[in-house]
Amino acid sequence: MKLLILNGPNLNLLGTREPEKYGKKSFEDYFSELQFKFRNIELSFDQTNIEGELIDKIQAANKDFDGIILNAAAYTHTSVGIGDAVAAIDIPVIEVHISNTFSREEFRHKSYISPIAKGIIVGFGLQSYDLAIQSFLNDKND
Repeated sequence: MKLLILNGPNLNLLGTREPEKYGKKSFEDYFSELQFKFRNIELSFDQTNIEGELIDKIQAANKDFDGIILNAAAYTHTSVGIGDAVAAIDIPVIEVHISNTFSREEFRHKSYISPIAKGIIVGFGLQSYDLAIQSFLNDKND
């Protein structure tokens, strides 16, 4: 199984950005832990702050991956284009968020990805990614 973890804007600052909300660990460090834990899965990771690049990466993943774990960050709530890209591909996408978006500002309660996503995981910190990987594994074993 080949999965792409795709992070959107400002998630390159994990570990230093609002550590009380997002934790003190960088995503690169956490990704190394995921690779070790899920050695039987080919995990790839990418991050961009640019909306069009995120769309390009979603489209390209359709050919090369079995699924996407997508944290589009702020674009979740603003980008019709990213929602359209998710709808246009054949592989499943799980939407993840580190924080509980429903306990935050009201504009974060709307997602252009959720109606199209295979599932949504919010509010479990970095463990949200782990849960998404486990979901893909459970589907494979069903």
